[in-house]
Amino acid sequence: MNKMNKTSCFTLLVSFIFSIVAAHSDSGLSSSYYDRVCPEALPTIKRMVDDALAQERRMGASLLRLHFHDCFVNGCDASILLDQTSTIDTEKNAAPNANSARGFEVIDKIKSEVDKVCGRPVVSCADILTVAARDSVAALGGPSWKVKLGRRDSTTASQAAANVSIPSPFMDLPALIKNFEDQGLDEEDLVVLSSAHTLGFAQCFTFRSRIYNDTNIDPAFASHLRTICPQVGGDSTLAPLDPTPGSFDVKYFTDLVNKKGLLSSDQALFHGGETSELVLKYSGNQEELWEDFAKSMIKMGDIKPLTGNRGEIRRDCRKVNVNY
Repeated sequence: MNKMNKTSCFTLLVSFIFSIVAAHSDSGLSSSYYDRVCPEALPTIKRMVDDALAQERRMGASLLRLHFHDCFVNGCDASILLDQTSTIDTEKNAAPNANSARGFEVIDKIKSEVDKVCGRPVVSCADILTVAARDSVAALGGPSWKVKLGRRDSTTASQAAANVSIPSPFMDLPALIKNFEDQGLDEEDLVVLSSAHTLGFAQCFTFRSRIYNDTNIDPAFASHLRTICPQVGGDSTLAPLDPTPGSFDVKYFTDLVNKKGLLSSDQALFHGGETSELVLKYSGNQEELWEDFAKSMIKMGDIKPLTGNRGEIRRDCRKVNVNY
């Protein structure tokens, strides 16, 4: 074999090895994880998500939020799904989730159907949350992306960690930046992932302080919201997070530019700080937002996954297997 052929073969070998490595993330996850063990897993999740959104479009925002709130508490490990027991301090009762997090029954149905088509429990609840979030965004008009898979489920939960790790609607920009940095996410991830608030609703108690006390708010917008959110009472009354809460679009960002962000933590992204330029960019560039949102969702999905022999594949997403 001459030198040129040897070099060509070596180059091909390196390219082949790189392509194998590239299919797997540094976290040990792979987009092809279920291709052999259960090729019908992902199509089944998509079908079940589509069915759930056909019944209630708002459910898409709820499923996306479950994934966020899961990943921000000790990683993407489905700890948010565990019910209270003598040994599990459920995250469902944490302040950011109590009487707020929803969609648990949809995840139960997806898990049951996926286990049925796979013939046994091979798909983790953590992966179901991750795929359901992606499918919800896509179903509501947003981008889609290749989800990295192979997460395993935690055997513990932490209400205390949920109380401190999930970003609050009352945070200012420095607190938000620090909160995301603690998860290995940067300022661009903060702005991009906050656009998840283009979907869904918020309860009155989460924006009451903003509409009665904040100055960086459109007066007519604040006045309208005061008609549905009184200073006392009506805590659970809902308002849309942007004008089109059932569609994934850039109106969340155009609202911020016009001082119509519903939550203080949303408007904080456009209030003269270092993130304002990013808000302006995305308010007029849907294509770039779609691309960057997908990248940041993949990055968030890489937060401290349990792989290998760590954790388990739960048979029931609400219980660890020992209690099944």
